[in-house]
Amino acid sequence: MRKNSSFLSLILLLIVASLTGCKSPSLNPAGVYGSGVVGEYSIPLASRFTGGSEHVGMFEPVLFAYDSAQVSSGERAKVETVASHLKQNPSDAIILEGHCDERGSREYNLALGERRALAVRTYLISLGIASDRTQTKSYGEERPAVPSHDEASWSRNRRGEFVLYY
Repeated sequence: MRKNSSFLSLILLLIVASLTGCKSPSLNPAGVYGSGVVGEYSIPLASRFTGGSEHVGMFEPVLFAYDSAQVSSGERAKVETVASHLKQNPSDAIILEGHCDERGSREYNLALGERRALAVRTYLISLGIASDRTQTKSYGEERPAVPSHDEASWSRNRRGEFVLYY
């Protein structure tokens, strides 16, 4: 009887532990922070960005200064190149991914990555790209471009990436 009671207690403990797992409330089911929401605009990912082909790496990433979400004057030409492409290809849409280096908490980096993606999105919109052709997503520090732990690597990881859908 004691053996069965211990076994049942263990099973109950495992069930409770599995039901109370740790998940950040700021993450969506895909495991990323992102909304595509600016002001009154809300762009559902499923409607515009599925059914087409995805192309990653076609455009140079926008690099950011430490702890900044401002698109610097030296990086604006990269966004302008993307805007030019989108103007020439009106059926294309783009996801703007925000990334960070490993410094800072996970939650802070997810929020900073989202601000970076939104900054690039805002600049694209100011260049005449319709807001419904863009979506933002933040990976924070989760997808480093360079996995080393020094300033040269961190500077490459503080970036905004473009994922083109056509």
